[in-house]
Amino acid sequence: MNDVAELKEFTRVHARALQLPPELYAEVLNRVTNDEDGAPGSWAVEWSATAAALAETGRLLPSFLCSAMARFPFVDGPARRSAYERARSVFDRWRGQHPDIEPVRVKSPGGELVCWAGGLSAAEPKPLLLVTGGIVSVKEQWAPVVLQAAQLGMAVVVTELPGVGENSLVYDRDSWRMLPAVLDAVADRADVSRTYALANSFGGHLALRWAGRDARLRGIVTSGAPVSVFFTDGAWQRRLPRITRDTLARLTGVAPGDDGALGAVLAEWALTPQELSALDIPVCYSASLRDEIVPAGDPAFLRRHVRRLTLNEFDDVHGAPGHVQQTVEWTFGSLLAMRDGAPPS
Repeated sequence: MNDVAELKEFTRVHARALQLPPELYAEVLNRVTNDEDGAPGSWAVEWSATAAALAETGRLLPSFLCSAMARFPFVDGPARRSAYERARSVFDRWRGQHPDIEPVRVKSPGGELVCWAGGLSAAEPKPLLLVTGGIVSVKEQWAPVVLQAAQLGMAVVVTELPGVGENSLVYDRDSWRMLPAVLDAVADRADVSRTYALANSFGGHLALRWAGRDARLRGIVTSGAPVSVFFTDGAWQRRLPRITRDTLARLTGVAPGDDGALGAVLAEWALTPQELSALDIPVCYSASLRDEIVPAGDPAFLRRHVRRLTLNEFDDVHGAPGHVQQTVEWTFGSLLAMRDGAPPS
């Protein structure tokens, strides 16, 4: 079971980022008293109850988001499994109202991942925006970005990290290879030679490792991505929220609570000065000055080694929940500037 207080704190951050109404998530959190699978007052039960009520009144997107919260941070039993299945079912109902969103299946020797896409066209291939989140975010949370494909003048593909949602790949040091595989899967309907990544948190880490290995990637916008110090500082890792440690352990196949084994795995994931200094693309990174997950040494590491870095800073915690609108404006402003060849600000 997860620590309820920690669950509530994390969810306040994610709920704000997803722009759930504060009165809605506050009311749910007030009802949650435990994290026992299927018990009255438990995490998955209370979020699922709210999701069901919203679905009954036709509010499908917030209903989906509440079901996604019910399976947060990952599926660990029947209640969260049911919540995830309901989330996908409600999402499909919502997607039925938006025929521009289509699935893309990407197969590789290590497994399969499923993406949501929009703006794909063999007749008029557009530059590609590849979107991915972190270790607790299912791809459907990012799907509304697909609806902005026409406005952005780009094709958009959203996916999720290995072990999250429908992504059956193993999460390891070489997981960045899934990203060029996504490009290969849509290369006949998008101009993948002009690809930009909007990749937050651990998704940003994958994108940064990928960037030096694939000339098709022309720029990265990321927020709160671990880079180097996060992976090598064992003392910092031991101070991480338990949710973060448990989620990483699950995705990497390490026994829960074995911090030593987890640290040994993560130590091999640190990006090197050589990898970063070789990048010749714009990298826009938003950092939170009070980030409890990504140490301050990581933005500093980027500042030392990435030539075309634009660093945005908020006095906030991980994910900058107190600066949602500013983050959105900065993210898409940076994306459009690098796509159009202007220096990001």
